[in-house]
Amino acid sequence: MYKKESIRIISKGDRNYPPLLLEIPDPPEKLYCTGDVKLLGKPSLAVVGSRKCSEYGRRVAMKTGSEAARNNLVVVSGMAKGIDSFGHLGALNAGGKTIAVLGCGVDVCYPKENRKLYERIAAEGLIISEYPPGTEPAPYTFPQRNRIISGLSMATVVVEAGTNSGALITAEIAAAQGREVFAVPGNITSQYSLGTNKLIADGARPIAVIDDIFTAMGLTPAVSEALLEELGADEQAVYSIIKENGEVSVDFICRMLDKTPVFVNGIVTVLEMKGLVAYNLGKIFVAKF
Repeated sequence: MYKKESIRIISKGDRNYPPLLLEIPDPPEKLYCTGDVKLLGKPSLAVVGSRKCSEYGRRVAMKTGSEAARNNLVVVSGMAKGIDSFGHLGALNAGGKTIAVLGCGVDVCYPKENRKLYERIAAEGLIISEYPPGTEPAPYTFPQRNRIISGLSMATVVVEAGTNSGALITAEIAAAQGREVFAVPGNITSQYSLGTNKLIADGARPIAVIDDIFTAMGLTPAVSEALLEELGADEQAVYSIIKENGEVSVDFICRMLDKTPVFVNGIVTVLEMKGLVAYNLGKIFVAKF
């Protein structure tokens, strides 16, 4: 439990009140906060999904959280078991920031099994709620808090969801708020992916690779140092030329490296497969920085 003096109240109209949240039809009058309230003004991405999830869902949620952090996005979720928790952890483990929106008071850890995650988010991120301290979770509080999760975020990613998952409510609210909704495709025989596959059929944007999220948000996806370190010497040479010169042609790279077009095209194809470069009107440019 947190002491009352560690809980900050931000009211609608305060300068720290998140501007995106003011755009939704029914923004909360007050936000009770524990942690770094400056995160409320940062660009954010919601990562949500079912409490019961597959190993595939766990890995995708962690990866989405970590890549969002590398792209300077705050991960917003509900600290529920399953996908929510892994989204938070992905961001934190990558050195990023995360916001947990609770369906209870910020001094109440729910679920209790998430005590370590709760304490870590309070220390390294932000925990918020529209409910006063001491408020216990109730069935009606979770659908209500979902509008805040999507309302804080530029877009919402649904990683896995069954047909009765609360994550589908978040997706529906996000769409109604005019925010982008992404869904991770899954096995059509998996109960964990029935909801996400249905979202895609109904018009949500499918994710082929995680970088699709950031590209659609108008961001140039960040490249991890580990990926760059894995590049061979020729790949690094070609990538460096493209990065340093902006859009370049194959002929330009050939002249710079004194290599044949066949050689350069082969390297560029490998870099394109790795998502590092892309073509546009005959020019090659860096797709990730």
